Amino acid sequence: MQITNLFPKTVRRNVPARVALLMSGTGTNAEVLLRYAANRADISFVPVLLATDAPETSRARELGKLFSLPVVEHDIRRFYLDHGESGIALINERRRALRDEWTDGLRARLAPFRIDFIVLAGFVPLTNLTADYPCLNVHPGDLTVEEDGRRIFAGLHFRPVENAILRGLDHLRSSVILAQPYCGTGEAEMDSGPVLGLSPALSVDLDGHTVEELRAIDAARRPGHRDDPLRRLAESHLERLKYAGDHIVLPRVTEDFAAGRFGLDETGLCFRDGVRWHPIVTVEYTENSHRLRLR
Repeated sequence: MQITNLFPKTVRRNVPARVALLMSGTGTNAEVLLRYAANRADISFVPVLLATDAPETSRARELGKLFSLPVVEHDIRRFYLDHGESGIALINERRRALRDEWTDGLRARLAPFRIDFIVLAGFVPLTNLTADYPCLNVHPGDLTVEEDGRRIFAGLHFRPVENAILRGLDHLRSSVILAQPYCGTGEAEMDSGPVLGLSPALSVDLDGHTVEELRAIDAARRPGHRDDPLRRLAESHLERLKYAGDHIVLPRVTEDFAAGRFGLDETGLCFRDGVRWHPIVTVEYTENSHRLRLR
């Protein structure tokens, strides 16, 4: 069986991988990774910088000072406004071309740091830095669940959690994937990479509502809705999942990825325990252990 290591550099050198953490908002995932790395003497990765597309509203500067890291800033909304565009959604060729130009600017800012891979720690814009570096991304849904070959909990913002609630699931999980390059709007490639890890299950609490009631609310929604019981449930579960899911699985996957423990064979994902490779669907992590979900 031929195995291709997803991060072969650590196979050739016994030094920590140099990692860039990209963030857009509060940076809780970035902070958890920084604290995880700081509290371990023998670790396979070292964060070397923070980067943000939202320098005025994110916590990147605060975290940079707290952890003595350089901060790379490349304001995407300012970039689009300076080029005559009021929004950043990839809805037309003009905006997609600007995204490539903006990414070139970010690429140039990252180059001096000689990074080995990137962790998208709450980073909002799609970027084809995924074609330059391995990029880990955490997602609020179990991306191993498929229907007719489609990952049914893919998607942006609240929708993965809402879909899980509407389907009557009694638990939620966070996934960490190896993000893929995209083209066009990115919809086809979004959340499509190998699922390297899953968090522990978080119980769903409907707060007195029934699934049938929530489905009726979803069916009656109009464009631009912002506040209804389904959205409020999704918001509260998304916040809980950040702490009970993202903050557990993301550091553990990052460490195992940097250590060269993930690979691909002809049919799918593999994981190396010691010297032996195992064909897997994914790895289920808890705070202090993991379980291989074998193919």
